[in-house]
Amino acid sequence: MLNIENEIPENDVDTYRKRGYENEDVLPKTQDKRNMGPMNFFTLWMGSIHNIPNYAAVVGYLLLGLSPLNTMLAVLLGGTVVAFFLYFNGRPGTKYGIPFSMQLRSTYGSKGAKLPGFLRGGVAAIAWFGVQTYVGAAALTILIGKIWPAYLQIGAGNDILGISVPELISFVLFWAANMAIGLGGGGILNKFTAVLSPIIYIVFGGMTIWAINAGGGLGAIFSYEMSQTPSVNPVFGYLIIIASVLAVWAAPGVSVGDFTQNAKSQKAQAVGQIGSLVFGYLVFAIMAVVIVIGGTIRYGEPTSGNGVLDFINQWDSLPAILLATLVFLMTTISTNATGNIIPAAYQLTALFPKFVNYRKGVMIAGIISVLIMPWRFMSGGSGIIVFLNAIGALLGPIAGVMIAHYYFVQKQVIDLDQLYYDVHNQGKQKSAYNGINYKAYAATLAGLSLALSGQFIPVLSFMSDIAWIAGFMSAFALYLALIKASSKKAFADN
Repeated sequence: MLNIENEIPENDVDTYRKRGYENEDVLPKTQDKRNMGPMNFFTLWMGSIHNIPNYAAVVGYLLLGLSPLNTMLAVLLGGTVVAFFLYFNGRPGTKYGIPFSMQLRSTYGSKGAKLPGFLRGGVAAIAWFGVQTYVGAAALTILIGKIWPAYLQIGAGNDILGISVPELISFVLFWAANMAIGLGGGGILNKFTAVLSPIIYIVFGGMTIWAINAGGGLGAIFSYEMSQTPSVNPVFGYLIIIASVLAVWAAPGVSVGDFTQNAKSQKAQAVGQIGSLVFGYLVFAIMAVVIVIGGTIRYGEPTSGNGVLDFINQWDSLPAILLATLVFLMTTISTNATGNIIPAAYQLTALFPKFVNYRKGVMIAGIISVLIMPWRFMSGGSGIIVFLNAIGALLGPIAGVMIAHYYFVQKQVIDLDQLYYDVHNQGKQKSAYNGINYKAYAATLAGLSLALSGQFIPVLSFMSDIAWIAGFMSAFALYLALIKASSKKAFADN
């Protein structure tokens, strides 16, 4: 595996500052500022694997009709694909020390990068930050209610802006905890996840042992069928699960450069990301399937949409309930930080570099996440689901174009002198990355259309089931075809 290193001299960074890039968050990271080794990536992603939505998704995977073993293998395969995707898309960040926003500029152009960057960090990240915060707050409400039952009676059942008083209090408390990690940035997040990772394995390992006993042993669990009639062809079932796992990682996978720019070396991010995600998903696949089936045998299928939280809330031991729910809350904070609030802050910084730095970006994103009232998203019917699915489907084509451009058009070479052109003298200095890459836009829109086609054309409904894969592959292929068919440069100056 290649270990391409590219030392960024401090003199070059000073030159970029003088050209108008005064915000440190958009500048390349010099080697002395890179503090992430393999173990940092290992702990970083553990909380993003073991969380409430992922465990709830496993319930849906099993209902496709695949056997428990096949479900485990499909989840592991999905995690392996994610690992290599994050590694390959993370290489530019490590090689050049640049954040996602500048990697995006090198693909779509200085003007063209604004829309996909806004959709990733300004819309999807903020909306999902609010939704994840609300999901965690719902679990926190249950947790506090177990300790202090009177908490659930605060407000006498009255609502404020569509949310009950106890839920609103829980939302504010959980929002504050998420914001504290977000404001601390990568340093605090590394420390938080380093503490969280061993706790995850202890708690979920204990839950796995409980599930084996609750389900009557591994034999009973592996022979159990949650769906008596398979709803899909087994091969397509694998594709659905793999696409679903990829969709979970669509947002952090696209903007992984915000983390890999801090990697000490290509080897560090390769070993850290591939090793942690493959191992993490191996453990998750086993634990999740065993816990879901064991709990289903004991209590019946989860009905609330919160997956294993339904089982936890029926345990007889209050300390066990508190510990398991608390760990789920901590993993939700970890996921929210890595996938939502940190990327949102970086993108707001990139969009408004003269007015917004990282910490201001966190505060702006956090405030907007409250103003959009995410609890209404969770109870407002299918409109928000369609909206968020559309944003998720868009990220597959963006990823496809980014990979195609860096490896097959740029040949893994980015000219930083051209990328950080003089913003005070744009008229005289022609940059290779100025303007808009219309071919990238065309491929992205075509990939998005194909990924969403199943929503409107019944015969193509399978495309929506594998939207990320369909969008990625079609945009990747079309972009390379457009580049090959044209002798003109990729970028236009207007």
